[in-house]
Amino acid sequence: MTTTTTDALSTAREILRAQPFSRLVGADVSAFGDGGATLELPIREDLLQQNGFVHGGVLSYAADNAITFAAGAALGPAVLTAGYSIDYVRPAVGVTLRARAEVLHAGRRQAVVRCELLTVDEEGAETLCALAQGTVRTVG
Repeated sequence: MTTTTTDALSTAREILRAQPFSRLVGADVSAFGDGGATLELPIREDLLQQNGFVHGGVLSYAADNAITFAAGAALGPAVLTAGYSIDYVRPAVGVTLRARAEVLHAGRRQAVVRCELLTVDEEGAETLCALAQGTVRTVG
């Protein structure tokens, strides 16, 4: 479970806003701290593929960033994704995409993180659409 302090969440949001692509897709950090992070973005028409589902690249972006933010909560802000894999479970439809990541293991310089990608409908119900796992390392 992620415990969010106001200062930590504010800092995480500043870091996310410094990323031009994150601003482009409208991403926001809704929870940050205690080895976890949640990233959310509104599902808009321009983020869909030809069949009306959220594009896999958008899901992948959300997983990558949520994984890195969760690791940053455990390792500090100077981190980069070393690699991740993603498995798409079902087509993503809804009003919000939520990427909820949690550190499974953290050492001094590396963390392994799991991320659930969920869509949220108008009533707030979540549906799992993808799972990802990644490794994040400290920089320097």
